[in-house]
Amino acid sequence: MDKDNSLAENPLLAPWTGPFEAPPFDRLKPSHFEKAFEAALAGAAAEAAAIAANPEPPSFENTIEALERSGHDLTRVAAVFFNLASADTNDEFEAIERDMAPRLARHRSEIYLNDALFQRIAALHARRGELGLDAERLRVLDRYYTAFVRNGGGLPDATKARLAGINERLATLGTKFGQNVLADEKAYMLVLAAKDDLAGLPASLVSAAARTAADRGLQGSHGITLSRSSIEPFLQFSARRDLREKAFAAWARRGETGGVTDNRAIASEMVKLRAERAKLLGHESFAHFRLADTMAKTPQEALGLLQSVWAPALGQALREEEALQAIAAGEGGNFKVAPWDWRYYAEKRRKAEFDLDEAEIKPYFQLDKMIEAAFFTANRLFGLSFTERKDVPLYHRDVRSWTVTGQDGREIALFIGDYFARPSKRSGAWMSSFREQRKLDGEVLPIVVNVLNFAKAAEGETCLLSFDDARTLFHEFGHALHGMLSDVTYPLLSGTNVARDFVEFPSQLYEHWLEQAEVLRRFALHHETSEPMPEALLQRLLSARQFNQGFATVEYTASALVDLALHLEPDADAIDIVAFEGKQLEKLGMPGSIIMRHRTPHFQHIFSGDSYSAGYYSYLWSEILDADGFEAFEESGDIFDPALARKLHDHVYASGYSRDPEEAYKAFRGRMAKPDALLRKRGLAESPRGDA
Repeated sequence: MDKDNSLAENPLLAPWTGPFEAPPFDRLKPSHFEKAFEAALAGAAAEAAAIAANPEPPSFENTIEALERSGHDLTRVAAVFFNLASADTNDEFEAIERDMAPRLARHRSEIYLNDALFQRIAALHARRGELGLDAERLRVLDRYYTAFVRNGGGLPDATKARLAGINERLATLGTKFGQNVLADEKAYMLVLAAKDDLAGLPASLVSAAARTAADRGLQGSHGITLSRSSIEPFLQFSARRDLREKAFAAWARRGETGGVTDNRAIASEMVKLRAERAKLLGHESFAHFRLADTMAKTPQEALGLLQSVWAPALGQALREEEALQAIAAGEGGNFKVAPWDWRYYAEKRRKAEFDLDEAEIKPYFQLDKMIEAAFFTANRLFGLSFTERKDVPLYHRDVRSWTVTGQDGREIALFIGDYFARPSKRSGAWMSSFREQRKLDGEVLPIVVNVLNFAKAAEGETCLLSFDDARTLFHEFGHALHGMLSDVTYPLLSGTNVARDFVEFPSQLYEHWLEQAEVLRRFALHHETSEPMPEALLQRLLSARQFNQGFATVEYTASALVDLALHLEPDADAIDIVAFEGKQLEKLGMPGSIIMRHRTPHFQHIFSGDSYSAGYYSYLWSEILDADGFEAFEESGDIFDPALARKLHDHVYASGYSRDPEEAYKAFRGRMAKPDALLRKRGLAESPRGDA
């Protein structure tokens, strides 16, 4: 690593003067981050100390706005680093991440546990009604006060010291957990060397598997990795039950290999530390602590929702299992359907019941056309236009960028798309920001990124997606719009910085537009002929939207219930997370043919940091909102209804956290969401129109 560059030459700390003031990716080295973090941490600490020591009486301007302006370099360096550490990491980045995670946690604790700072904020909050603040300023003051209290502000020194120690340890453990999962994923490839190993696989998967093997130095072979875009279609199509079982075992046991990447002890310690932190903060359990600042408010509310869905979903899944067992038996299979069989026989069942074949659908779902479809929908709803740029340096040759303009032609954001799986990228799909929108001290436009893990096609071939892949693309683009359309003054309230069980609403709502015939007729075009999907096929595709929903709901809901149960433990002393998982699933009556969508040793949502810990239920909570919200467009008779789109823009996508989520939803919909819309969407209840 280069050790001789000075701070003056560090591109992370210098002004970013390139196109759109985007990060200078073409000039960045790992050593730049080490030195930039050092300088930025020192600067942020000095700024916070100056605010705390200000001899002037606290005011909104010298305390809250000053905090919002502070730490600019640290925010910028951290945003670039952690995006790269997730999307294009290497050994040097991982070493820096392990070093910086506890140090950043320590810095965060020093801010939140600074008593002089807390007293200034508490004094302002106590007389907030006398300050003459507008609604957004009142909101940002309230959020600062809430954040400081929830992080230990005002507690005795000994308690604060213990909280700081817990936070550092959790940061270290969360980083290690995520790196272990990535290491297990990178280390595994199922090599398909014989012709018979490819039995049942469609041409698109064979091609992608050939590229995967070639990229790992095995020219002429085929490889299946643990990326969902590789493993799931393999499980769906491979006629080799022995190979399906082998690949599935590796997928299910990520983080549970017994070696240096085993996550069981890490997760156990994290659960215990979280329980202790919650008690120190005055809460019955970590789940009570986390949900107190969400729409759900209490674990009981979240559990009530999950349990209301579990029973009908389990019943549906058991009926689905019977149907799959019958297909297997009809083919002479003398075995009970296992988790590595489900997707294979479900595909056969879908073909039999809906005359629908993934190999027939996939040629109509070109990646580029689905990107266009997402852009088209944003244009129809919000008047946005997207122009691809070639002049913005990016961090990988496969990454693309677009300037986003509003209806009036003004630039509003830079959008970055990173679509293909690679060993340097963690699995899954997500949205993040290299820069968040704000208007404090002038307009700052957001730089938003979508990161996905689609299998890259062979050279000269078209990247084809499954319908589920396309839905994921729309989902993440819904998050991206939430960041790009943000129109607030204060960074704390910007974009997706909202309650955890509200953040999935804009993204899940956006998925609905992919499933509309008007969009599919325009963009579901055959990759060879450019002909639109035949109307009969399109209708069969749409009629099968609720197919296999028992399975999908059970694998998700089981994960959410186990997450909540883990974090409801009051002490969680030396918990065996795998045994705990097994006991909870047994209580639920989990079918042996289905496993959790995310087993605890690789459950990155809840252990690679705190983002979704005790909060994985939030996807289902938000689904009540998205199901009910899209029904508003259906009831209007126009899926792009301009008046509804304007309300959606103003009260949801543009408003960030400037208002309470319930108020935001009511302002869009005119009322609170009706939960039965969720069951109708998943086909677990009768719709008012009578279709299941």
